[in-house]
Amino acid sequence: METEQRNFRWGHEALYLEFDLGDDGSARLTYLGLPGETAKDPRGSLPLVEVTATGHGRNWSGSRLVQTGLGERLRHRSHRATREGDWHVLTVELHDPDTGLVAEVTYRSPDGLAVLRSEVTLRNEGRDTLHLESVSSFAMGCLTTPDPADLDAADLLWADNDWLAECRWQRRPLRLTTPDHGGRVHHANGRSGFALTGQGTWSSCGHLPMGGLTDRRTGRTWVWQVEHNGGGWRWECAERDRTAYLALFGPTDSHHGWRQPLEPGATFRTVPVALSFSPDGGPDGAFAALTRYRRVQRRPHPDHQGLPVIFNDYMNCLMGEPTTDKLLPLIDAAADAGAEYFVIDAGWYDDGDGWWTTVGAWEPSASRFPGEKGIHEVLDRIRERGMVPGLWLEPEVIGVRSPMAKSLPDEAFFRRDGVRVTESGRYHLDLRHPAARAHLDQVVDRLVGEWGVGYLKLDHNIDPGSGTSAHPGESAGAGLLGHNRAHLDWLDGILDRYPHLVVENCASGGMRWDDAMLSRLQLQSTSDQQNLERYAPIAASAPTAVTPEQGAVWAYPQPDDSLDEVAFTMASALLGRIHLSGGLLELGPEARALVHEAVAVYKAIRADLPQAVPSWPFGLPAWDDPWIALALHTPTTTYLTVWRRPDGAATTTLRLPEPAGGAARVEVLYPAARPAAAVWNPDTADLTVTLPTAPSAALFRITRTEPAAP
Repeated sequence: METEQRNFRWGHEALYLEFDLGDDGSARLTYLGLPGETAKDPRGSLPLVEVTATGHGRNWSGSRLVQTGLGERLRHRSHRATREGDWHVLTVELHDPDTGLVAEVTYRSPDGLAVLRSEVTLRNEGRDTLHLESVSSFAMGCLTTPDPADLDAADLLWADNDWLAECRWQRRPLRLTTPDHGGRVHHANGRSGFALTGQGTWSSCGHLPMGGLTDRRTGRTWVWQVEHNGGGWRWECAERDRTAYLALFGPTDSHHGWRQPLEPGATFRTVPVALSFSPDGGPDGAFAALTRYRRVQRRPHPDHQGLPVIFNDYMNCLMGEPTTDKLLPLIDAAADAGAEYFVIDAGWYDDGDGWWTTVGAWEPSASRFPGEKGIHEVLDRIRERGMVPGLWLEPEVIGVRSPMAKSLPDEAFFRRDGVRVTESGRYHLDLRHPAARAHLDQVVDRLVGEWGVGYLKLDHNIDPGSGTSAHPGESAGAGLLGHNRAHLDWLDGILDRYPHLVVENCASGGMRWDDAMLSRLQLQSTSDQQNLERYAPIAASAPTAVTPEQGAVWAYPQPDDSLDEVAFTMASALLGRIHLSGGLLELGPEARALVHEAVAVYKAIRADLPQAVPSWPFGLPAWDDPWIALALHTPTTTYLTVWRRPDGAATTTLRLPEPAGGAARVEVLYPAARPAAAVWNPDTADLTVTLPTAPSAALFRITRTEPAAP
């Protein structure tokens, strides 16, 4: 690291940051990119931290949470660079002499990766309590230069995310939300811009906690994520002083009812965020860097390398109605197909008394599993067929008619104004309370420790709103943030006790799809979408938000599906994690053979997936695209899934990020016997794909046999 009077620099060979120190001691991040570039320009820069507190607002009113009075007053006190294994760490300490507020900004970056992780810790060294209303986890101007052409070429990226319609990436020119105000305008900073906000307990309901900015001319791209497991997050990206800025936040007062008293001597830590950078690779390059980062910073687990095939009895199958009689033949069919885990989904605890409002004790149903052994007859059969048993669980809720609703104290639940929060016939546990956590620990210890269950699908199907104000003077948003952090701590605890337990993250499909959860849990439910054609864009887009080896995609063939439709639904899961389901018992011989073939192909290629990075040869999929493609790249091989939906022509041509001029071998890996063809053009690195029928899909492998000429 080099330190000068007016600036200091930090980074490594893949990422470089430059900070400017003003004459008054203010510190600003003025450049983030590759070492050796000369694009630094301090105009449009922001303070390293933006903070509002009661009595300390903004210098420029509007919906933006930048240009804050406290942020502008923070002065550089010190900075230090350290190493933590493969991570480069920079800590910058700032101080406001008027209030005594200290902000410690911690930047981390893995060696060799163009990704920056940022979080902020505030400490009150003054004499008076500060009532915080917003704190940025990361703030930076100068994403573009003051050249007006840069703003004109900038496109915003974000992902709409809804139940059954997850991961729908959008792209829009920045100028549509931040228009050029004209040459005679003196105060060019608008009062709004583009911003997304998540609310409630579902972190990704409405939008993924992600976004991006890309230059459509050069491919220079940033993609960011807020690593928070609750809906209390916000990001904004707009023009300021003729350049684009970015500010990332956890919960705020304006949007989430979050206020945090910071008493003298107290500290507050923001939620972490991450920003990936690609100098010329467009969104694909930035998502590839983010994929590598996610692998580096998540909790290690053998599932990330083994990628076992999972059968789950829910989707287009038993749909929450499991019984011994239904499950036993299904277990045999799943084992014959090659499944290695068998998960009993919702309903295993239901004795016919309206389970939605009675859940909470998580005891097996005697009527669904009769006989001396009860549910253990089914669990034993799963093990006898060489598979690991799993169960569905919705741990954070207690039905209003559950016996647990009376046995647990009021303080163990979300409350507002002294009243338990009720949503859709359920209460919500506050995992900060020891009784709530002890209850869930006892449930997991029974299911995993005593019953030998090796897989838990953790679902979450209600949103109890702004949070809980369980403690005196606590805002609902602050209570929710406290619960969110206690929830992560609880998950760490069960994985510490059971390190080989596989845990799936589900919340009405993909309603809690965030990196705080996925840095701990092994799989992510991508959707509850039952239509195989509608699932294709979700499956193809999933690697934007989860590593391929963690993205659980349903493969649910039905007895009335055509053979092309069977191959379509199976192909959707081959570059992620197979969640096999559907009507296996009723399939005809040819359809059953296609299922078995898909599982065999998956097992043959799965060792490559944990090292592969994604790209999208047609661009990020739109909801109604007639052709969709997802590629995963290793150093020597590209796996490519192509889907043709009914509106697509029989032939299409796509461009792969392979250098032109080399030879390559193209193989149809799946389905081997269905009509699919691909022709490689070495001069242009184009691939012409033909799928004669629709809907249909195929998995190809492209292996470079001769390098491109230098």
